[in-house]
Amino acid sequence: MEENSFSIGKKYIYTGLTILVLFFGYFMYSLGATKANVNTPMQSGNQAGMGNSNDMSSHHKPAIDKSSRFYESAVGKNAPEFELQDINGNIVKLSDYKGKNIVLFFNEGAMCYPSCWNQVAAFAKDERFNNEGTVALSIVVDSQAQWQKIFQKVPQMAGTNMLFDISKKTSIDYDVLFTQSSMHKGSYPGHTYFIIGKDGVIRYTFDDSRMAINNEQIASELEKINGA
Repeated sequence: MEENSFSIGKKYIYTGLTILVLFFGYFMYSLGATKANVNTPMQSGNQAGMGNSNDMSSHHKPAIDKSSRFYESAVGKNAPEFELQDINGNIVKLSDYKGKNIVLFFNEGAMCYPSCWNQVAAFAKDERFNNEGTVALSIVVDSQAQWQKIFQKVPQMAGTNMLFDISKKTSIDYDVLFTQSSMHKGSYPGHTYFIIGKDGVIRYTFDDSRMAINNEQIASELEKINGA
């Protein structure tokens, strides 16, 4: 009886060890398979051309490097031509004002109250920017409908020479979406001025992060250009 009990005990021990070894082996196998499954999608994604996270981010960089070159060196260059609609839907071209000094005022438009509104209104009231030799044009990326409502409610805005760059093409051409004054870089201009001479060449640029009324400064620069 003792031998039988001893034999039975040994069998239980061997059986238990066998089960433990098998369980441990299965556990290690499962762990290895899980790691392989985790790595496989990333590898296949890279092979398909998806790249890693750094590669993805590089495809969505703002065009600041591309666009910043024009504004910084704009003085002395020919002003890019444009065709924009005014408040009444009429097409206005830069070349329509050939032979005049032209002040372009790019700004954030309707959302920029009161700073941009004040400057736009100040240009409209100042005869130095509305005469046979000079014109001031305020350019926004808003829609005409927005400003039609504003003009109705704010009579002092009447007489404004406002043009609508809804597609933002002109703002991109003049590189005003990434200037220092822009608070919504890539989407809206800030508070940026260009003075274009009668020959169509850019004579002066000014980007104002203070967003103040700058009629005196712009008028002073116009006098220098006219006296040159």
